[in-house]
Amino acid sequence: MVDMQNPISAADFFAAKLAHQTDPADLAAARASGMAPLILDVRSEAGWRQGRIPGAVHLPGPQVAGRIHEFAPDRDAPIVTYCWGPGCNGSTRAAFALASMGYTRVQEMIGGFEYWAREGLAVVTDAGRSRRAPDDLVAPVRGGVSAG
Repeated sequence: MVDMQNPISAADFFAAKLAHQTDPADLAAARASGMAPLILDVRSEAGWRQGRIPGAVHLPGPQVAGRIHEFAPDRDAPIVTYCWGPGCNGSTRAAFALASMGYTRVQEMIGGFEYWAREGLAVVTDAGRSRRAPDDLVAPVRGGVSAG
């Protein structure tokens, strides 16, 4: 609920939002530059098997608080959480749990695994690594003129 006595300014809201969220393109760029954070896939085992971001660690949401120390003993380590897609708030819950535990550099990947895959970025399944053609609705049109 918004506290109307002490409302946050729009600038403060958007600055905080940008500090605590990333998107698939920015995460891919960080990985390509060698500055990859710890990437936590907080989905179920079935989701993990269906596909995941290469190099991600599988840590289902209910296990985050009890097991994060195995993967990130440093509370200042950069961490990105993700779940299925924009309709899933499992990554928000995991990021909140981590921040509540004192982790200072936690971000949530907006769009989740769905947008990662739809942008044509590499995915891994138990059968191997693959990449799909980018979806024009979530990735820039390559070699063409974009409307907008």
